[in-house]
Amino acid sequence: MLKNSMLRLHRNFIIAACVALISFIFLYAYMGTPKPFIKWKWMDIVGEGGTSAMSGLWLLIMLSSRPKGLVTRLFAFGLAAIMLGSWADCLDEFFAIPKEDIWDNLLESMLVFAGMLIVTAGMYYWREEQFTLNEHLQKRERLFRDHRAFDRVTQLSNADYLRLQIKLELESNPGKSCALVLLDIDQFHLINRQYGQHEGDRVLQAVSHMLLLNLHNQDVLCRYAGDRFALVLHDRSLEEAEALALHLCHMVRQMRYCAQEQTLTISMRHACTLADDVPDTLLARLSKNLEASAHQFTEPSLAAGVL
Repeated sequence: MLKNSMLRLHRNFIIAACVALISFIFLYAYMGTPKPFIKWKWMDIVGEGGTSAMSGLWLLIMLSSRPKGLVTRLFAFGLAAIMLGSWADCLDEFFAIPKEDIWDNLLESMLVFAGMLIVTAGMYYWREEQFTLNEHLQKRERLFRDHRAFDRVTQLSNADYLRLQIKLELESNPGKSCALVLLDIDQFHLINRQYGQHEGDRVLQAVSHMLLLNLHNQDVLCRYAGDRFALVLHDRSLEEAEALALHLCHMVRQMRYCAQEQTLTISMRHACTLADDVPDTLLARLSKNLEASAHQFTEPSLAAGVL
């Protein structure tokens, strides 16, 4: 599907190249005299025709994999010129052109030479393009290799990656607001105590999935520690972060988690702040706010299978 869509971008060029190939046949048929079959040189036909066919194949492969742009145009015109020059050289084996007509030799040699020059220019700019892409890829790979650590249970990024993201936001977007949210599962230790750590891990996985379903692609969700999750919200105000945190807590509470034939209702509390300080200070501030809000909760009963 992607290949077809790419080729459609270059449809006019492909049609023009095909028209040129057919036009060359009529040109040689009109200007020359057909050679008898016995004088056909098959070695030259295979070599010159094969060069033209392979150039055309390379042209289609290139056009099917690249969008429009300078590099694509240079490769396209260069390969098309080589294809047409080789095609003219091949047609010379089927039609006899008078020796006094030099247009045949000029067409064959100049098209191929010009095509090679244009392809060389395309390769130069493609080289510059690749240097830029490689530099970006190396940065992304280095970030992934050195910092992108995952939590074993939830497969979310861990606290180290969280701190890195906060630091990057402060350094790369100093003029934009960035909000930080800390979410904590209420009385999570009761689940571990009543049902075991394995069931507690499954609860963390279910909660993380629910959170991810309600976030944008640019939002960064991490498992901070234990039953706490952290959000880095790029270009969000404190009011927007508060509204999102309330929505997430509401969605988690709508879950009905089944543990050993009992249904648990899971609730969360939250704390929000703007990312206006170093990561450790921000996280300590949010943790303190969460601890303060925890005092309003009493240990819930597990009676009737509801937590």
